[in-house]
Amino acid sequence: MKYGYVRVSTQTQNIARQMEEMYKLGLTDDVIFVDKQSGKDFVRTSYKILKSKLKQGDLVIIKSIDRLGRNYDMIINEWQDITKVIDADIFVIDFPLLDTRVEGKNLVGKFISDIVLQILSFVAQNERENIRQRQAEGIRIAKANGVHMGRPKYNLPDNFEEVVRRFHNKEITNVDAAKLLNMTRGTFLKYSKMYK
Repeated sequence: MKYGYVRVSTQTQNIARQMEEMYKLGLTDDVIFVDKQSGKDFVRTSYKILKSKLKQGDLVIIKSIDRLGRNYDMIINEWQDITKVIDADIFVIDFPLLDTRVEGKNLVGKFISDIVLQILSFVAQNERENIRQRQAEGIRIAKANGVHMGRPKYNLPDNFEEVVRRFHNKEITNVDAAKLLNMTRGTFLKYSKMYK
């Protein structure tokens, strides 16, 4: 039996491109399993249903390896579980070398797929870690150069100190103070703490 697996990270992302690839390979909606959630783990409703149906000799088709998951170790473990334990096959459309189907006793296909998968998964995870590191370095350098990160600094009205003094002296309420300054009560209370 041939099954398709389609995944996007959020409910709002479009699955059309992946579905089109599945239809080109002759799959129908009843054998295509779709998840709209993160690939951080394999706790996904449709994926679990698909995996429960898999039997020896079945084929799982995915558009690209990152549709299966994002974590190197988890992808390798899942790949091994499907291809070695269940003894089903996997075909990755975007990377034809990742096709574990073999003819007769020729194990070259499975062997090459396993090696390529290890390399691709390692490269993918390494790139994610490099991106995180580059982001952290960029933020550190920007801060060292005086670049303000996050929201822009709030410019307090000229009469802020006077209104805060009246508030602290209990001459006016925080609601009245916020109205006088034309700001929200929450913003007023946040900045009023700096003038105690």
